[in-house]
Amino acid sequence: MHLPAAAVAATALIEVVRISALPTGRGTPYPGATVAHWTGIDATAALALIGNLPDGEQHRCGFSPGWSVRAYDDSLDQVLFEAAFCFTCHEARVHGAGVPPESATQYFDAGTGPARDLLALFRAVTP
Repeated sequence: MHLPAAAVAATALIEVVRISALPTGRGTPYPGATVAHWTGIDATAALALIGNLPDGEQHRCGFSPGWSVRAYDDSLDQVLFEAAFCFTCHEARVHGAGVPPESATQYFDAGTGPARDLLALFRAVTP
């Protein structure tokens, strides 16, 4: 999966959100409860899993994402990027200041090890 390299390098904290609905508009945060904060090695490992998600093909489900990650730098005042994941249609939607338009919608292979590991991380932190 393609994430903005500069934003990934600047990430100090990842906020994990259990999505409850679709956002009200493009580029607005996905609503839901924050279920975890990852820093240090946990944030680095999660970004590596996301970055290693192999490209996949679109499956039709209507895009019903379960989780998103929001990346913050050290100041914690602005989201660098947010990525929302639907493991049913294998789609990720990414938005943020450094995200090029061609990276806004991506498809990943949800049957691979990195995707299964990422889903397991999300499930482990969700009450």
